[in-house]
Amino acid sequence: MNAQPQLIDVSHTVEDGMITYKGLPAPIISDHLSREQSRRHYGEGTEFHVGKIEMVANTGTYLDTPFHRYAHGRDLSGLALSSLADLDGIVIRTSGNSERAINRAAFRDLDVSGKAVLVHTGWDVHWRTDQYFEGHPFLTRDAAQYLADSGAALVGIDSLNIDDTRDGYRPVHTILLGVGIPIVEHLRGLDQLPDKGFRFFAVPAKVKGLGSFPVRAFAIVER
Repeated sequence: MNAQPQLIDVSHTVEDGMITYKGLPAPIISDHLSREQSRRHYGEGTEFHVGKIEMVANTGTYLDTPFHRYAHGRDLSGLALSSLADLDGIVIRTSGNSERAINRAAFRDLDVSGKAVLVHTGWDVHWRTDQYFEGHPFLTRDAAQYLADSGAALVGIDSLNIDDTRDGYRPVHTILLGVGIPIVEHLRGLDQLPDKGFRFFAVPAKVKGLGSFPVRAFAIVER
């Protein structure tokens, strides 16, 4: 009997009051229609809940599209599902590395063409703490250029930002989104994934005019 594939969630839970990035407001989750209020509209014993969420698009584990960086780039509604779902995945392990900057050497001699390249730094252990916002790991310009030149399909990281936030030019976003490679930030639990041999999914809502949105990022791993 064949073993069933395993689904592994690698996204954070969006919660009321949660700060993803300092300077951006936390989501506000509330009732639009409470269960108690709904009882007035339905038959006896029948109730519904209609929730409301107010949040910036860059909340929790989210995907950046080219429109996030470029005014004429593809937005959430313009990305093909094939660029976000059922991608061959590979994990690059940099956790335990004392160097914050992750350069092209981390990817050298690896086949990243057409793959979701997920960078496991281990920084997700600091999620919801002050440490998460200070001294985070990031990719360098030359790493981004290597991934772009090598044909990566998507690049993700379990850190605050794929760029060094001290660099206002944001070269990694600029390079990757400039050639149409989506970026997923604030991943978690990449230690649960094998180095390769899994399928990766990070599909946001299909919203016109937005360049970023939370995703339920997950992998399918054959046992």
